[in-house]
Amino acid sequence: MSTHEQAAPQFSAWVRRSHPLRASLSREMHARKMTPLSAPTQALQFVFLVDQEEARDAAESLARLLAAHDIAFAESDRFMTCRLGALSLSWERHTEFVTYSFISEISDGPLFDLGLFEAVANWIDALPGRIIRSSHISLIAESPTDDAIEDNFAMDDLIISDVAHGRARIWSDFRLHQDGFGRLLIQDKGLEGAETSQLVQRLLELGNYRKMALLGLPTAQAATPTLTALEQRLTVLTARLAEKDADADTALEDLSSLSATLAQIIAETRYRMSATQAYAELCLDRIRRLSVVPVRGYRSLDDFTERRLLPAMRTCDAFTRRLNDLSQRVAWTSALLRTLVDTALARRNRDLLASMDRRTGLQLRLQHTVEGLSVVAVSYYAVGLWHYLKDALDHQGAHIPASIDIAVIPVTILIVWLAIRAIRKVKRR
Repeated sequence: MSTHEQAAPQFSAWVRRSHPLRASLSREMHARKMTPLSAPTQALQFVFLVDQEEARDAAESLARLLAAHDIAFAESDRFMTCRLGALSLSWERHTEFVTYSFISEISDGPLFDLGLFEAVANWIDALPGRIIRSSHISLIAESPTDDAIEDNFAMDDLIISDVAHGRARIWSDFRLHQDGFGRLLIQDKGLEGAETSQLVQRLLELGNYRKMALLGLPTAQAATPTLTALEQRLTVLTARLAEKDADADTALEDLSSLSATLAQIIAETRYRMSATQAYAELCLDRIRRLSVVPVRGYRSLDDFTERRLLPAMRTCDAFTRRLNDLSQRVAWTSALLRTLVDTALARRNRDLLASMDRRTGLQLRLQHTVEGLSVVAVSYYAVGLWHYLKDALDHQGAHIPASIDIAVIPVTILIVWLAIRAIRKVKRR
């Protein structure tokens, strides 16, 4: 027992305080290591595009297949390697796809011999998902003959490059051959230790990430006509809003329909465009790490990748920028429409207030007129009552001078006016 193992019990309490993800993150740092390789070797890799449900089914199917070989497999694992008779299996689960790599060590035979992998066909038939890429890799120690290259590759698309600082050379035409596989030939020219496995893994990852990155191109191309139509609709709508007699209700209905269609396109394409950008960056990283050196007279791996990948990525980038630009323009148009509606509403409120002011003025003048008439009417009836009282007093023998009659009229009018004015003040309070 080592010194560290003897001291371990002293730290048992400390270990129990570990973060729940500590162990899994530590395993993640050591995952994705391909089985050690040495020439001559051949390998098949299948890349299955899967959704979440298919990924779970794939793990369950793999667990059943491995159980027949008495190999334990946890369905929660994302990476595993094992030995299946004469073959080695490496399995890895990614976000959108899973990979199955079968490796066979050989001593002699054709450059690309599918007979080494006869048992693999039954495995692949039992696995869920859709194959997005299948590769046949041949790792050799001696330089291949020209006839062997012509027999296995399309010479008009042949790509030859030195990689790993010249310690290996690769051949490929990046075509899908009649057997359903793409072919990659690697010559070991001095690789040591884990360099061989790292080289094969980086070449496979480059191809896988390139294929996944290119998935965004058809999506962008399919949505571009709809996006162009939306841009034209928005241009017409914005021009219509600039007209003096623009109908805000109709414009709002058109803008809502346009915004809904745009939101649907964004929801359907945003993840694919983001994933495409991420995969493209991984491809460029793998290219840098491969240290590609061109071979005179042939296209190189980095040139082929960049010529095919970069235009597609620029198309996807342009599509994403157009989406963002159109979203911003829709927001500006919405703000403009809100401004027009608010301005129209403010104008109507102003006219309403002006109308209310006019009506209030008319009501005030009418009230003053009514009050004046009320003073005259009340005074008239008051003076009439005074005359009735005076006539009654005259019949009783009391004589009231005419000067009093003259004084009664203005005094009555004054008293009535003061009384009505006092009543109006009380009402205002």
